Amino acid sequence: MKIVIAMDSFKGSLTSLEAGNAVKDGILHVCPDADITVLPLADGGEGTLDVILPYINGYIKHLTVTGPLGTPVVSEYVFEPETKTAYIEMAKASGLTLVDPADLDPFSATSYGTGELIKEAINNGAERLIICIGGSATNDGGAGMMQALGARLTDKDGNEIIRGASGLRSLYAADLSSMAGRDLDITVATDVSNPLCGLNGASHVYGPQKGATYEMAEEMDKCLMHFATVTGFDPYEPGTGAAGGMSFALKNFFNASVKSGADIVTSITGAESLIKDCDIVITGEGRMDRQTVNGKAPFKILELGKKHGRRVVAVTGILGDGYEECLRAGFDKIFPLADPTMETKEAIESVKETAGRLFRSL
Repeated sequence: MKIVIAMDSFKGSLTSLEAGNAVKDGILHVCPDADITVLPLADGGEGTLDVILPYINGYIKHLTVTGPLGTPVVSEYVFEPETKTAYIEMAKASGLTLVDPADLDPFSATSYGTGELIKEAINNGAERLIICIGGSATNDGGAGMMQALGARLTDKDGNEIIRGASGLRSLYAADLSSMAGRDLDITVATDVSNPLCGLNGASHVYGPQKGATYEMAEEMDKCLMHFATVTGFDPYEPGTGAAGGMSFALKNFFNASVKSGADIVTSITGAESLIKDCDIVITGEGRMDRQTVNGKAPFKILELGKKHGRRVVAVTGILGDGYEECLRAGFDKIFPLADPTMETKEAIESVKETAGRLFRSL
């Protein structure tokens, strides 16, 4: 029996490969003769570079950049010389995990460091960029990234605005004549379809996980609306609210194309060719709920599995609100962990046990 395991990470507990290998071990305990392939999985958020690195002919480039709150952080990107492509993960320069939870401040957080990664990639000869923008700590509409690349964002007195969402309140003019990167082929990897502004926009939907109260989200939404008004772009276009508006900046100022991060990852890893040649597909993530069917990585695996008539089952840490929509979408079975609130070692054992239980049921 051929089995393909493509697990997304269990945030805070297991990486994609740790989760996948734990499922594999659990199945082999029940069926030692199973022919199992473990595929890493991500959707453009934190950990995407680690997932795709073994599948591209590139190398890691390390550098120190400006972190989300202005302090230096050691970051990295991946460069593939043959195709002159740089793979950049925003979370490695402007990510939530770079900030202590007690210090989260989306008003001040800047995407400047991500701009520094892009600038270094350009200087290194990159002509094509794949930018994975999930997991950011920022809500500045990508303004910091633009400043790092040479844009002049000024107030009515001609002074450069301060970094972060709060600086957008005083924006009067945007001079992009010296901004680097506008002639590059840029693809944005994300699983977010929210617009920049509004109750379903970046500030209200994702601001709270970055430390924003409702009142702060209201104010940041006004800042982003002002940014859109001054620069003349639509604040309600779907997909422009990803990563605190980073996708708004990349799409409108750099003519970037916005694509599903899960589509990009499964294409790079060759997932479909393996799935069409197997008997059972196993996927999952830390929490499966109604959001899973809105372009999340496990849903992409489900689509590929059903395309080729395969059974697709899932292992998840938690069944969240609306998980029934996953079953209606086509998952044959979904098995939650008995106790999802545990450290890595315990989580691995729980995933093993759950995978064995799932496989027996098949």
